[in-house]
Amino acid sequence: MDKELVKAVEGAESVAIFPHISADGDAIGSSLALALALKKTGKKVIVYMEENIPDTFKFLPGIELAGFISEDQEVMDLNIALDTGDTGRLGTRADHFFKAPVTINIDHHITNTEFAQYNHVEALSASTGELVFLLLNEMKYEIDTDMAKCLYTAIATDTGGFKYGNTTAETHRAAAELLSTGIDVAELSQKIFDNTTFIKLKLTQKAIELLELYENDSLSVIAITQDILQSTGARDEDCEGLVNIGRSIIGVEVSVLIKEKSSNEIRVNLRSKTYVDVSEIAALFGGGGHKRAAGCTIKGSISDAKEQLISIIKDKLNRR
Repeated sequence: MDKELVKAVEGAESVAIFPHISADGDAIGSSLALALALKKTGKKVIVYMEENIPDTFKFLPGIELAGFISEDQEVMDLNIALDTGDTGRLGTRADHFFKAPVTINIDHHITNTEFAQYNHVEALSASTGELVFLLLNEMKYEIDTDMAKCLYTAIATDTGGFKYGNTTAETHRAAAELLSTGIDVAELSQKIFDNTTFIKLKLTQKAIELLELYENDSLSVIAITQDILQSTGARDEDCEGLVNIGRSIIGVEVSVLIKEKSSNEIRVNLRSKTYVDVSEIAALFGGGGHKRAAGCTIKGSISDAKEQLISIIKDKLNRR
């Protein structure tokens, strides 16, 4: 890791950490772990969220360090963006991010635009949690059980419980060191992967009913409108993971979840199995991510977004 980046972290007396919008387990876990580590050295630290932390991750230590930016918010010595591919993924916090005299961007998305003063982007890393783990080791910070819980959550969620192709030997070595702190992996895994609500089950049932297959069953599409969310009582965070329903079907190469945020804003999650680079598809709409997992936001109606995506993905599938 760049020595100047490390010096910038060590030299700052106050630090703000920015996970991406619609923060997932990697963004939240890595942010809270870094916040706990920096606070332990006497620094003033806050994690600036765009939305509330999803219920799934409210068990994590350090959650008291998370908050929202106010109009008269103090400017910190250092602002760090974690797991954030571009400034658009900072949402309404983007302007505040650049107010700090020093900015850092730590991420593992191949489409990262390297928007900060210091950038550490490692596309071969399984998660940003893994990169934060390496940063703490570089600074010789002792990782206690609270930090380990957060980092293990970050790594486990972005590797699908160490099932995805992004899992490497380094990923397992990091996880092994975190386990050596004494964290209960069975309890953590149960909280991360095996807890759900009846409302999410109702939404999942509806998503299965709505699932459509195209191109000889190689493309799966699920479209979730605001009406569907309201009728099931679900929230945006309950859509997490629904894109994997389609990917689990034998023969499906690309799975798409299209979620209506408003009448003119559509959030898209893309997954693939073996050969389609979904980050290229997301990039066409100003999004990004990885070859097998990416996302973007499309302005317009959900029907128009669906039509555009199906047309583009069909072309990708037929080029093989």
